[in-house]
Amino acid sequence: MMKSVIASMLVAFMVVQLATVKPGEAAVTCGQVDASLAACIPYLTAGGTPAPACCDGVKNIKAITPTAADRQAACNCVKEAAGRYPNIKEDAAASLPTKCGVQMNIPISKNTNCQNIN
Repeated sequence: MMKSVIASMLVAFMVVQLATVKPGEAAVTCGQVDASLAACIPYLTAGGTPAPACCDGVKNIKAITPTAADRQAACNCVKEAAGRYPNIKEDAAASLPTKCGVQMNIPISKNTNCQNIN
């Protein structure tokens, strides 16, 4: 009985969360983007080969950004996160999606104009 009540409450919570996102409004958060890219920091600062967990994070970002609004929000999060790491190598950041075999429209850079992302 208790499990049923908890499950019902979780479903209701999820419905409320989904209902609060307006059409055209981004549903992605900077927390999601930061968590997805955390494993990429060693590659972004030292180069080499991105770790599998890093590439999984890049794939996750692509998966959670299906709309232009989501991609713009994620871009702003990436830009903000990149600003916290002054030793990020721009060439490593720019090549990260390609090195992970992911085609996405979100540049990993602190110099991107995120308003131009479609």
